[in-house]
Amino acid sequence: MVYRLENLVQSIKSKVRGIKKSRKPYIKMDKCASVRVQIRSTRAKKLIEKTMKAADSPRKINIS
Repeated sequence: MVYRLENLVQSIKSKVRGIKKSRKPYIKMDKCASVRVQIRSTRAKKLIEKTMKAADSPRKINIS
């Protein structure tokens, strides 16, 4: 009984090792210039919306 359990554990360990080795490593890619411009313009639009909302409101709102 114990021998079977040890064999089962060893086979599971070897399968897990095989799965880990077969995965291809993740390569993080740099953002290209167009993506950076898009991110910057999206942030600028959000800031403009926030500023316009604060300017249109009747009460004083801190913009930060």
